[in-house]
Amino acid sequence: MTRDRLDRGRPGIDADRRGQLVFLAGVVVALALVAMLVGYLQLGYHGDVTAASTDRPVRDSTAFLDRATHESARSVRGSYTWDDRGAAVTATRESLDPRLDTLERARVSEGVVSRVAFNVTAASEWAGSHCPTGPGREFTSCSVDRGVVVQGRDGRTLVLAVGYDLTVTTEEGTTRLTTVVATH
Repeated sequence: MTRDRLDRGRPGIDADRRGQLVFLAGVVVALALVAMLVGYLQLGYHGDVTAASTDRPVRDSTAFLDRATHESARSVRGSYTWDDRGAAVTATRESLDPRLDTLERARVSEGVVSRVAFNVTAASEWAGSHCPTGPGREFTSCSVDRGVVVQGRDGRTLVLAVGYDLTVTTEEGTTRLTTVVATH
């Protein structure tokens, strides 16, 4: 007896149809897995999501410091002689103060508190490694005053950098960092 005759004698699905049914079931399972994967990715647990959310306030605060420092340095550019560099530093810090207050208050309602202080040590280290010096230079040596790095160029005071201590506190924790924002 051939297989056809044996299968015909039994109730149920023949061999060809059984293979098609198994194939169809495999396709259905694969589609279900694809749908689950898409749902998983859209709903969204991803290991980097938590890290990104805690880093964001720190990145935002450092970006704000960068903009504020450049704007303050630009506001005093060319306005003070080298002999009046102390007044240039005072003007720079006075220009920064309201901006730093804005940073500290900006996201309190969102649970983000930023605190900023000037860092003389970081500014001095930056000046020691970044200030142009050497024979043939027409610049004075750099001077660090109250966390602000200045240099005399063509008899005028130029703000080159400002050193900061930044503390950002969120619900996830506190991040402390020291940074120097160079203006040139």
